[in-house]
Formats: sequence, C-alpha cells, structure tokens
Amino acid sequence: MESPRPPHFVIVGGGIAGLAAAHRLQEISHERELPLRFTLLEASARLGGTIATEKRGGFLLELGPDSFISEKPWALALCRRIGLESELIGTQDQHRATFVVHQGKLEPLPEGFMLLAPTRFGPLLRSRLFSWLGKARMALDLLLPRAATRQDESLGSFVRRRLGREALERVAQPLIGGIYTADPDRLSLAATMPRFLQMERERRSVIYAMWQANRKKPQEVKDASGARWSLFVTLRDGMQTMVDTLVARLTRGTIRQSCAVTAVQRINGRWNIVCQDGSVLEADGVVLAIPAFQTARIVRDLDSQLAERLTTIAYSSAATVSLAFRREQIPYPLNGFGFVVPRIENRRIIACTFSSVKYVGRAPEGHVLVRAFVGGSLQEELFNLEDAEMESAVRQELAQLLGIDANPLFVRIARYPQSMPQYIVGHLDLVAAIEQRVAQHPGLTLAGSAYRGVGIADCVRSGESAAEAVLASRAPLDKPVWAR
Repeated sequence: MESPRPPHFVIVGGGIAGLAAAHRLQEISHERELPLRFTLLEASARLGGTIATEKRGGFLLELGPDSFISEKPWALALCRRIGLESELIGTQDQHRATFVVHQGKLEPLPEGFMLLAPTRFGPLLRSRLFSWLGKARMALDLLLPRAATRQDESLGSFVRRRLGREALERVAQPLIGGIYTADPDRLSLAATMPRFLQMERERRSVIYAMWQANRKKPQEVKDASGARWSLFVTLRDGMQTMVDTLVARLTRGTIRQSCAVTAVQRINGRWNIVCQDGSVLEADGVVLAIPAFQTARIVRDLDSQLAERLTTIAYSSAATVSLAFRREQIPYPLNGFGFVVPRIENRRIIACTFSSVKYVGRAPEGHVLVRAFVGGSLQEELFNLEDAEMESAVRQELAQLLGIDANPLFVRIARYPQSMPQYIVGHLDLVAAIEQRVAQHPGLTLAGSAYRGVGIADCVRSGESAAEAVLASRAPLDKPVWAR
C-alpha cells in the first residue's frame, strides 16, 4: 500500500518572520515525528529582510535593526533553541544615557523617563529639556481623571491630554519616531503602546502607574532560564547571525531565492502558488510573511475584500547612514547610546546611535562607529535624496550637533523603502477584520510586522504562530504550542 504523501507548506517571504515560520514547522515536525516538507520563497536575492550585517575594516555595521527587546521573550527563546545563547550580548550600560536635541544642543533625557512619562521627579526638575510650565503640566497627570471614552485614540492625543505638549514634542514624538518612524498624531495608542492605555484604565495616573511598576521591576529583564539581560540585546557578530543560523538549520525544506510570487489560488482543496517565473507550487497550506501591500496583490483574485483591507495599511521609508571615524576626530564625549531629534528642531535626521558605544565589538580600538536615521513619515522627502546629498545632510547635522568636522573613514548608506508599517488609529480593528477574512480560507495564514508588532521579537512570534496555525488547519496539534 502506498504511504501517504507528507504535507507540503509554502512560506512566502524570507525575512525574519518567514524564517521563524519555517523553523517552527521544522521544530513541530521533530517534536511530533510528523513527516512534512516546506518551500520558502523569497523574491530578492538575499534572505533576512531588513536584517543585514556587514563587516568592513574591523567595523561591524548593522544596516537594519541592531538589536531586539528582551522584554518580549520570543526572539530570546528562539536564539536559545538555535544555539545562539552564548552569542547574545547586552548594551554597555555604563553609557546608558540617551540624549534629546533641544535648541541645537544635546540634552540628556532625565533619568527615569520611560518613553512617555517621568518616574522620578528629581531628575525631571533639574532637566533643561523642559520649561517649568512643562514640568508642572506633566505633574498634573497625577490629578487628571481617566478618559471618558474607550475609543482608540492617537498616541499624540494621549500624551498631550495626560502630560502636555512639551512631553509630546520634546520626548514622546522623537522616541516613538525612532521606533515607528511615524507621526504620533496618527499612531494608534492601543496598537503601539497598549501598556500606557492599561495604566490609565487601571491606575488613572500614568506617572503613578509607572512609579508602582518601577518599584517592582529590576533594571534588567530576567528570562525563563534565569539569565538577566539589558533591555536591548544583540548578537556578538551582528543580527545577521540569527538569519544565517536559521537558514543553516532548515533541513526539512527548500529555499528558493529570486522567486517572486504573483498569486495564490485555492483549487480542489489545495493551494496553488504562482511564481513570476511561470512555475506553480502545490501546497496544503500557505504562510504569507511579506508586507501587507505585497500580500494584497497576491490575494486580490482570491479575495478582493481581504486585499482591500490589506492595502489600507500604510508604510513609511527610512535609511540608515553609518559613518566610521577615528576617536580623536570627534570632540563630543560620546557618553551615551545616542540621541533622538524632535520634529520641532527642523533637522534632517531622525536619530543617531553611537553604535560602538552601545555595543562592544562594533569598531576597532581607537575608532568610533555612528549611525544616523533619515526619512520616516514626517520627512519622506529626505529619504529620496541622492546618496551624495544624504551623506552631506547627515554630515552637516553631525558637525553642528557633535562638532565633527573631519572626513569619515567611510560612509555606508542603506535604504529600506516602504519598510515600516504605520499603525494608525483603528489599526487593531482593521487587523481583526483582516483576520476574519483570512479565516474564510483554511490553510492560509499571514505573518510579519504589518499586524501586531513591528520589532524582531514580534515578527518571530508572528511567524511561529502562523506556522502553528497553518499546520493546525490540516491536523490539530497534539502538543502545546510554544510557550508565550
């Protein structure tokens, strides 16, 4: 008697979400002794999506994300399972300070300031970043009532309502801008910073809620193994290590690069994945781990309503500009991780990271690596500058802010068009509507940064959850899904 055919799954997209999905399928196959195979299709010639590490003359350059957040456990857990735990490193916390550009100078973010609000009044009172009126307005949060409505509101509206205009313009906007490259007056609070929404609902005052949380929480994050990590964690040889290790471990499937997908079709209970080169793959399930606008094009003939909802997720573009110097070329002390730039300062960069200060091994002895960010939804026109113009703009900003007049040893520009999804007000309702449409197509799942989190850890979780869902749609899992 002929043995049953093992199920075949196709994963579209070779970024971290797609790779995590493929790896999770392989893990479940081992755990359950379940024969299966998968094919991962990537439209470009390389894997990893926005994750890319380059080494040059003793420097280690992160062209995309330089780390992930340890508070969200999924990336840490994946690194442990693929044998990278010994390669994880935290930040050099003797230089933990972050600076904010204010009236053309770098002012330290008050110690204890957590994204939107202060947790310590002493550093806030001594700070030159805010006026006395602005400081008093922040303290008013301790007395203000809860919001009268539970409708989704913008992050900008929330900060302005609870903490005042200065807290928004001088801290929240540049810090959140560095994460989402977005306009806080359009960003959904519920989708981007739900813990602050919860703080208001449970404790009324955001400041009081943060005081309470800080009293119970250590500075480092403790994971399930007992190890302690700084808030930001990376890999000794760069984030590309995670991508390369995942690819090397994917032994139960096939990876095809430079293979763009143009459509998915449901025929006689199975899936057909149509590629641009004319080939068609049959599958028992599909994971679409690509940007929402690309997913919309692929599913348009399958489900026009799904495609329409996907196209409403907007994206912004950003570039990283890495510059290498000898230490003596930089007069600024570099006594922090870097600085963020409020929109009201009218400058041509969003932020700048002192990469070789933040993490060890990013520059040779006696040298410095810095990385500036350009573009985002509030400065889209700057993303479109030619390389020479972009380099000139960044160097002018660094000359004014850090006093760097010397020529860099080299400059590396990396561009990421339409790379950052914008979680505008109402985003979670939109995602729920998208998920309802997807549920009408058994064996189809979505993954990636467009839906429920933009960070590396969020994308890992998204990919793993999609893998579990696509497999469960064929046969219910007889073991618990990975701990969350």
